[in-house]
Amino acid sequence: MTNTTKAPGETKVGFIGTGVMGKSMAGHIQQAGYPLHVYTRTAAKAEALVNEGAVWHDTPGKLAAECDVIITMVGYPKDVEEIYLGEDGLVANAKPGSTLIDMTTSSPMLAARIFEAAESKGLHALDAPVSGGDIGARDGKLSIMVGGTSEAFEAVRPLFDCMGTNIVLQGKAGSGQHTKMCNQIAIASGMMGVCEALAYAKTSGLDAENVLKSIATGAAGSWSLSNLGPRMIKGDFEPGFYVKHFIKDMGIALESAKAMGMKTPGLALAESLYQEISRNGLDEKGTQVLYTYYLQA
Repeated sequence: MTNTTKAPGETKVGFIGTGVMGKSMAGHIQQAGYPLHVYTRTAAKAEALVNEGAVWHDTPGKLAAECDVIITMVGYPKDVEEIYLGEDGLVANAKPGSTLIDMTTSSPMLAARIFEAAESKGLHALDAPVSGGDIGARDGKLSIMVGGTSEAFEAVRPLFDCMGTNIVLQGKAGSGQHTKMCNQIAIASGMMGVCEALAYAKTSGLDAENVLKSIATGAAGSWSLSNLGPRMIKGDFEPGFYVKHFIKDMGIALESAKAMGMKTPGLALAESLYQEISRNGLDEKGTQVLYTYYLQA
């Protein structure tokens, strides 16, 4: 299969899933001059893109039949499986030679299955999960971790450049998802530390904003501390990344680690804490809401 570079103006791009992050990601592609086609289960979430000229489709299959590249950014592995491998899915309906890119955080094993199914139909497939949250999506500065062939990767690199600034081909199919698991494992324990530190600052009577000035750029510095720390202090727990989706990601990481015979105690503890706040009705909040757990403990 040959796969030529996907340039603006001449490449029809389909985008499935225009939620908190997907809407911004699709918008960058549209602004770069790619004809954009969209599908999402809640049509209202794509309204702004349609008003800017995107073409709406009412099923994934209909979208796939019209596009040269299809990008998905949905919620859970079960959604990915249905969209790619279902009867009205992408693999069954995409044009030969098309490229399918799943940017959802999903299962590495599912990514490998999708790659094999796509290959059998004369399609290219990449798993390309992202990190950077709503801020990275909005600013076009996502970190994009890619699994698949170098040929397919290079052909769609201009599209990745619309959405991110740190774009790395990690290896064969599934490697992007495995890399995202590394990312989520690091974040899981890191979020506990950030929340615990800022809760300590508040409980001890310190000015938490002043504390951030001292620690955010030192050895304790992290993306979570710099970007989510201020939200915690202000009591802003609206989602850049939902608690329910982080629990999903940690579940995938725990399952993958177990399959490899690996111990991940930090990840297991973080997952248990997030499960607890989920049971308290905080699934729809941003991951920084873990801060409230430490204040109530």
